[in-house]
Amino acid sequence: MTELTGAHADYKDRRPILTVIGALSLLIGAGSAFLGPLEMYCFYLFSEGGRFHYEGFGFGSFMFGNIACQIAGYYLIGALFVALGYGHLAVRRWARTLALAALGFWLVTGLPLSAGLLFILFASKELSPVGALIAVILVGSSYLVLPGVLIRFYRSRDVQLTFEARDPSPSWVERIPLPVLTLCSLYLLYIVFLHVPILFNGVFPLFGVLLSGMPGIFVSDVLIMCLACLVWGMLRLRKWAWWGSLAYFGALTSSLMVTLPRFSLLDLFSKMHFPPREMEFLQGLPFHGFHVALMLAIPLAVTLGLIIFSKRYFRGERPESSV
Repeated sequence: MTELTGAHADYKDRRPILTVIGALSLLIGAGSAFLGPLEMYCFYLFSEGGRFHYEGFGFGSFMFGNIACQIAGYYLIGALFVALGYGHLAVRRWARTLALAALGFWLVTGLPLSAGLLFILFASKELSPVGALIAVILVGSSYLVLPGVLIRFYRSRDVQLTFEARDPSPSWVERIPLPVLTLCSLYLLYIVFLHVPILFNGVFPLFGVLLSGMPGIFVSDVLIMCLACLVWGMLRLRKWAWWGSLAYFGALTSSLMVTLPRFSLLDLFSKMHFPPREMEFLQGLPFHGFHVALMLAIPLAVTLGLIIFSKRYFRGERPESSV
């Protein structure tokens, strides 16, 4: 085991706290990975002959897409937290960098994801008033309070030196500036998110036109491929990737804001061809296309801001890690 010497030797060892965080992360990750396959059983419950079956349930229905998104979410959360759990328990330097990138990612996406989680929860579960209040408090605290506390913890000198003492050699992850790593994490989420319209008849807002069917799926596919290329370029700090990111997210944000406010929520659902029972429930929601546009535009606008902020890392030289 390598210990720090000299000026760096005077620090508080944070291994006990890191061990607790690692154990909790592994529990969360393993639990999420365990729930993924179990959630697939819901398809049987809603299919013909199942307890909750209704006419029209299947690929393209709201509930089918809802279940599919939850399963994907379980697996993504499982993969992230298992990696974080191992990194903390083994005291690997990349675990601190990954944790900070994940927290930055959450600050960008947490608000719309929290709102979406509450919407799905209230739409698919029958909660008592007390249960609903507890859900709102827990989700709100996870976005407003916990990230700030953890960011301060990971940026502390004691935590940094604890990781460096046990893992002296920087990993390739640390050589990527933290804002760029956070952006790449966001890009990967957007790649996953761009698959969602495919579950709902390919509905996609394109500069004033609401595409559906194969044209909408084709546009989503092109955007997914472009974003994958941008991830590759951003990780290598290529200038073309930075300019491409600026153009990509500028155009995507503009397309959403130009298109979605022109349509009511019922117009959007009608394009998705949801079955009558789902339409009966969804058309009573007190939202408009503008609210959907705003919910999507907020993380995209913050992503654009982060892209602009990261410009200094794309000047032809690979800078040292900014973690």
